[in-house]
Amino acid sequence: MAQKTTSAYRATPAAKNTTSPETPAQFIFDKNNYKLFIISIVVVALGFFLMSGTTDIYSTTKIVIAPIVVLAGFGLGFVAILRKPKA
Repeated sequence: MAQKTTSAYRATPAAKNTTSPETPAQFIFDKNNYKLFIISIVVVALGFFLMSGTTDIYSTTKIVIAPIVVLAGFGLGFVAILRKPKA
């Protein structure tokens, strides 16, 4: 007498391809997110450029303005990443 065993590893039919060639790829970010991210990279680079140099290391530009510009660039980068694209 043969016993019928049920297995959790049953053979399943091959998964059907649910994407059609006409469906465009869905990206996480849209064009505006990329623009904001590129602008944020430029702002951070500008802040580091303002911070560079060897003369007068205690100038207001190097101590106050440049770090604020760098932090603003990083903040803009976070906004660019976290902003939801318009559906």
